[in-house]
Amino acid sequence: MHADSRTPKIYHKFGWSRGTIGAAVSVNLALYGLTAPFAAALMDRFGIRRVVAVALTVIALGSGLTVWMTAAWQLLLCWGLLVGLGSGSMALAFAATVTNRWFTTRRGLVTGILTAASASGQLIFLPLLSWIVETYDWRPAAVTVALAALAVVPFVWLLLRDHPADVGLKPYGADEFVPKPPPVTGAARRTVGVLRSAVRTGPFWLLAGTFAICGASTNGLIQTHFVPAAHDHGLPITAAASLLAVIGVFDVVGTIASGWFTDRFEPRRLLAVYYALRGLSLLFLPMLLGPSIHPTMIFFIVFYGLDWVATVPPTLALCREQYGEDSAIVFGWVLASHQVGAALVAYLGGVARDAFGTYDMVWYASGALCAAAALMALVIRRRPVPSTPALAV
Repeated sequence: MHADSRTPKIYHKFGWSRGTIGAAVSVNLALYGLTAPFAAALMDRFGIRRVVAVALTVIALGSGLTVWMTAAWQLLLCWGLLVGLGSGSMALAFAATVTNRWFTTRRGLVTGILTAASASGQLIFLPLLSWIVETYDWRPAAVTVALAALAVVPFVWLLLRDHPADVGLKPYGADEFVPKPPPVTGAARRTVGVLRSAVRTGPFWLLAGTFAICGASTNGLIQTHFVPAAHDHGLPITAAASLLAVIGVFDVVGTIASGWFTDRFEPRRLLAVYYALRGLSLLFLPMLLGPSIHPTMIFFIVFYGLDWVATVPPTLALCREQYGEDSAIVFGWVLASHQVGAALVAYLGGVARDAFGTYDMVWYASGALCAAAALMALVIRRRPVPSTPALAV
C-alpha cells in the first residue's frame, strides 16, 4: 500500500505533522531493506513458500491493526515495524533468489519481469485505495490491504515451489538436472558472514551507495512525497495518486526493457545512464507541479516511470558477477542500503516541508545525488563473467 495515499486524512484526524508520518514511513522503508538479506538466507533454510506465506500474514496483521490506532507510536509499530518486516521478507532479494535458482540464462530479463510486478501492484491498488480514502475513510483502505494480503496466502502455499527439482525440471538454460540442495542452516550467521566478506570489497560500497541514492530518489522521495507535494499545489489527491499509478504502467515497460538491456550491454553504463536521466528529470519537477495535469507533467511521469526501478536488473547483475553464489544475500544488503536511503529522505523530506513550507530543496538535492550515483556506477571494477554461472542455493 502506498503510504501517502491515506496520510492527508490522517493529518486531519490525528493532527500529526508530515514529519511524524514520514518517521513511520522511514521505519517501514528501513526494515523493508534490512530484512531482505536475512529473508534470502531464510529462504535457503525454510524454503521460499514458507517465508512468503508468513510475510503476507504479517503484512495483513500490521495493516489491519492500524484501524484501531490512536497514537503515533501505534503507527510506528503497525505500519513501520510489522508491514516493514513483512514486505521486506518479499523484497527484491526474493526475485534474486528465484532468478538464481530457476534460471541460468536470460537472468536480466527475468529479473526485470519479476521486479516489474511491484509496479503492477501499484497500478492496480493506488487508484482503488485513493478512491476508498476519498469516498469513505483511510480505515477501509487499510482493511482492503489486509484482506488482499491474506487472500494471496493460499495461492502461495498451493502453487509456489522452492526449486525446479520439486517439479522434476532443470533450471531454464541448464544442460543438466540440478538436485535440490539441502537446507542451509545458520541463516543469521551466514547472512552476517556474507556481509563481513562483502564490506571488504570496493564494488560493494559503490553498489550500496548508488542503490541508496536510488531508494532516496524513488521510494523515499516520489512514492512518499509526490502526492502531498502535488496536493500543496492544488492538485486533488486522487489525481496525484493516479499519476503515480501511471508511473507504475511505464515502470513495467522500463524494468522489463532494462532486464533485456542488461543481458546485452554493460551494466555499469546502464546504471550511469539511468541515474543521470533520473537526476535531470527531478531538477525540472518543481516547475511542473500545479493545480491541474498538463502535458509537461505527463511527459515527466512517463519519463520517470520508465526509469523507476530500471536500476534493479543491472545492479543485481553486478552483484551476481562480483559475488557468485552469495549474490542473493549480497543483493539483500545492497537493497538494505536502498531502503535506508529511502527512509532518510522519507523522513527528512517531511521535515524539510514542515520547516520551509515547500519541497523544492528536496527535489534539487535528490537530482544532485543522482548525478553522483551516475559517476559512482562508472568506477565499479568489473570481473570476468564465468562461462557457466553458478547456481545460488
